[in-house]
Amino acid sequence: MGSKYIVVTGGVLSSIGKGTLVASMGLLLKRRGYNVTAVKIDPYINVDAGTMNPYMHGEVFVTDDGAETDLDLGHYERFMDVNMTKYNNITAGKVYFEVIKKEREGKYLGQTVQIIPHVTDQIKDMIRYAANINNAEITLVEIGGTVGDIESLPFLEAVRQLKLEEEDNVIFVHIALVEYLRTTGELKTKPLQHSVQELRRIGIQPDFIVARSILPLDDETRRKIALFTNVKVDNIISSYDVQTPYEVPLILEKQGLVTKVLNKLKLQDRPIDLTDWINFVNNVKGINSKKIVNIALVGKYTKLKDSYISIKEAIYHAAAHLGVKPNLIWIESTELEKDSINLDEILGKVDGIIVLPGFGSRGAEGKIKAIKYAREHNIPFLGICFGFQLSVVEFARNVLGLKEANSMEIDPNTPHPVITLLDNQKNVTQLGGTMRLGAQKIIIKEGTLAHKLYGKNIVYERHRHRYEVNPAYVDILQKAGLVISGVSENGLVEIIELPSHRFFVATQAHPEFKSRPTTPSPIYLGFIRAAARV
Repeated sequence: MGSKYIVVTGGVLSSIGKGTLVASMGLLLKRRGYNVTAVKIDPYINVDAGTMNPYMHGEVFVTDDGAETDLDLGHYERFMDVNMTKYNNITAGKVYFEVIKKEREGKYLGQTVQIIPHVTDQIKDMIRYAANINNAEITLVEIGGTVGDIESLPFLEAVRQLKLEEEDNVIFVHIALVEYLRTTGELKTKPLQHSVQELRRIGIQPDFIVARSILPLDDETRRKIALFTNVKVDNIISSYDVQTPYEVPLILEKQGLVTKVLNKLKLQDRPIDLTDWINFVNNVKGINSKKIVNIALVGKYTKLKDSYISIKEAIYHAAAHLGVKPNLIWIESTELEKDSINLDEILGKVDGIIVLPGFGSRGAEGKIKAIKYAREHNIPFLGICFGFQLSVVEFARNVLGLKEANSMEIDPNTPHPVITLLDNQKNVTQLGGTMRLGAQKIIIKEGTLAHKLYGKNIVYERHRHRYEVNPAYVDILQKAGLVISGVSENGLVEIIELPSHRFFVATQAHPEFKSRPTTPSPIYLGFIRAAARV
């Protein structure tokens, strides 16, 4: 039997919660014993998210197989506890790339290549392939953007055709905003009505509507939505504001959304146990918290928190596991570069410091200042990717005395290039998809803090970088007290630590990408434990 498909569309405005809805439904289906996967469709022409500035589209999420994807795949992995692949993120760029390649190869046999049927057929093929390669009984498909966007039209047409071809194997869930007018105390459904009208004009009748609002829907509002959208009252679901997105599966389950979806798909409903998830949510909300821990996050894209969403969630996972509540203090690294800044006032009262990933020279010296402060004041420290590389730069400058030490990414003419370009990157001419990407083997040195944290000699963590610690400086770094506790199979430095410090660990990898609500990343868990002193 082929996969069943649940297509999720969004209306009124973007960032309405489609990704959280898909992730939540995926969790509830998987906990019922179904093999589930999810596909994120991004209508942009970029082939993938890898070349985008985080301010454009948030974090670039990296999969085990090295795909640079939309951040929603991170939501899917965290909620569903299923690893995504490069096939789980479809972009307009990928679709058109394949169509043009086939046209150049003559595979369309002289036809005029058009949006319908050639582009829409390619979209359907890619959706079905993602379902098949993941052996999914149920595939959730999220159409990015908002109904009415010109970019989304080929994808909406493709899923309309999918419904025509698969009939009862496809259902549509539409999520849209119901605005609350404070002046009158009313929930206004007109924008939602219009988005459904647009969807129906395209040829798609939603089977379920999820209404996003500040407050839970009252019965009168549900009936009004049902009347104007041709969706049964029982299939109008209220998704109201909650303290944490991890609470969304619980409010959907309380309203029986997945039970109704399974019935519509002619699939058996099964018992579900969410006890561990409920406990996790309570811990995230601070209901069981023993104490608050103040964590400084130093980066160059902190004005958009979604730039570091996996790191933020990894902190929440670890803190919930330990029964503490994190207070995240976002610090723009460029601010730390100002002469007028008093580091004691900014960093002196925090319990831990994380120096965040990023590319380029902007804000790098501010990050180095934060690293130096953490090292000299014995504040628990975690450096991720670029934060790892700058930790080596800081150590070389201020412990080894190589005052002009730097990364060649920042200063190609530095006399002490302690961070240098990877050998296989030196002849790279195209930036998209050419970094060292995906899950890489790390050999952990016994007797180190990293080994204590992981409890293993070999781990696999996801990577996204072009630069490495220069092998020519490894010996003098180690002689000065820097412990290299993790290396790759070919000798790349992966993890460093300072044993004389309460907790000073930096990693070239991105362990946050594999952190899960009920199984936190070992490195983040160790960092939060040190920061909270628990």
